[in-house]
Amino acid sequence: MKFRILIVDDEPLARERLRKLLEEHPDVEIAGECTDGRQAIETIQKESPDLVFLDVQMPELDGFGVVEAIRGERMPAIIFVTAHDRFALRAFEVHAVDYLLKPFDRERFQTALNRALERIKNRQSGDLNQRLTALLTEVKPKHLERLAVKTSGRVIFLKTDDIDWIEASDNYVSLHVGAETHLHRETMSALAEELSPKKFLRISRSTIVNVERIKELQPLFHGEYVIILRNGAKLTLSRNYRDALHQLMGKLP
Repeated sequence: MKFRILIVDDEPLARERLRKLLEEHPDVEIAGECTDGRQAIETIQKESPDLVFLDVQMPELDGFGVVEAIRGERMPAIIFVTAHDRFALRAFEVHAVDYLLKPFDRERFQTALNRALERIKNRQSGDLNQRLTALLTEVKPKHLERLAVKTSGRVIFLKTDDIDWIEASDNYVSLHVGAETHLHRETMSALAEELSPKKFLRISRSTIVNVERIKELQPLFHGEYVIILRNGAKLTLSRNYRDALHQLMGKLP
């Protein structure tokens, strides 16, 4: 049995070094190479590699974003390849996630690879999702900057700043972005905790609004208000969320 390994790094020299080191190992085969996070997600979903050497710092979508997008599916073992600071390295160690610090030597590479293969052989990676979740909680930005939305077998990446407003739909939320609407599997309460309170306000049980999209505020009856967005959409601020109005008034220009 050979272990299928995917290389993900935006630097050609880094991919070449990993490829040459892996080619020396008789028990592995290279399942592919990816140059960015989006390509990595597609390849992981298609090829189901056993192990991924994953660069942390990549443009557009970094290594943590890749893990966030594939979490909950068949998660391969991960070895992060990083130039991160000591804080992040401590986090990797605490949560038992393997990493290679650039520039790394052959001995350090071999140690990380052998450890990962041993875990795969002994099926000790069952708690991988839990360990990666704990790691993401510690090192990723405190508030969401982008969302990976799965739709029709694809993954669409949305910057949260581009979202106009959000509407609850059972265990899903509808993300309204311009003329488009994307269905995302997450509860309204969970998403509200992840979004920056400086940019987004919950104005009812079923609605969150991007403050920068607000054009006008009109009073209704019984303490409710109509919020009119710049694209013409009209939302209702419930009287049960009147505290949000005070925050809103403080944030509007």
